[in-house]
Amino acid sequence: MKKILIIGGSGFIGNALYKELNSYFDTYGTYRTDNPFYEKNQKFFQYDMELEDISILLNNLKPTVIISALRGNFNSQLDTHDRLITWIKKHRCKLIFMSSANVFDSFSNYPSYEYDKTLSESIFGKFKIKIENALMRLPTHKYVIARVPMIFGATTPRIQELKTLYDLKVPIEVFPNVIINATSISKLTQQLHYIINRNKKGIFHLGSTDLIYHLDLITEICDTLQLEDPILKQVFDSNNDRYLAVLPKDNLLPNNLHTTTKEVIDSVIIKNS
Repeated sequence: MKKILIIGGSGFIGNALYKELNSYFDTYGTYRTDNPFYEKNQKFFQYDMELEDISILLNNLKPTVIISALRGNFNSQLDTHDRLITWIKKHRCKLIFMSSANVFDSFSNYPSYEYDKTLSESIFGKFKIKIENALMRLPTHKYVIARVPMIFGATTPRIQELKTLYDLKVPIEVFPNVIINATSISKLTQQLHYIINRNKKGIFHLGSTDLIYHLDLITEICDTLQLEDPILKQVFDSNNDRYLAVLPKDNLLPNNLHTTTKEVIDSVIIKNS
């Protein structure tokens, strides 16, 4: 059985992945701050990337798959990923890196595909590119780069923030000329489950197969949540339409693992079974 370690297992994405994978694989996670729930769970290990060397945990646990869902100080993350890469070079192990559509935020005229050149103007995008480039120096079977657009779902931070801004009657920023794709947390975890189970490798774009303007997406989500007359602040960051979308072309998943914008919008409501 594969032994999986999720670095950042107490974060939103990491914890959703733990819940998806734990019943099928020998799955572990890390958490940073003191938390009675994780302290009692013998599948979770306390780890602070700013104070500790991840290699100690890796040597003790010996995972065969590492998922990096870390958040926090960029320099500390870079150091941690350097150590992860050094470790997987010497061991029978693969690293799955949760990356972002922002690695393409300098390209605005078209959607981006898996093997397009990355280029970013943002600090966040440049940081993700640096780790991607380090991984791509490894043999392909040693890594998966999962580029993910905006993530939605009933319990996601984006939806919680949207509801909070609405309740406080604070304007919600929307970008009328930015064309994006998106995904739901439930679909993302299913896709990564498949990638792990089938020993996939390389770069994957894990977003909806269709595109939508950011303004239209947020408007439709507000309608679905029955947030009446939200205050929308339209932000124009360029005079022309601009794409920030990651579409799959080379590494395609099965049809049942594709998602659409409509499914992403529908995911923001908890359905009673």
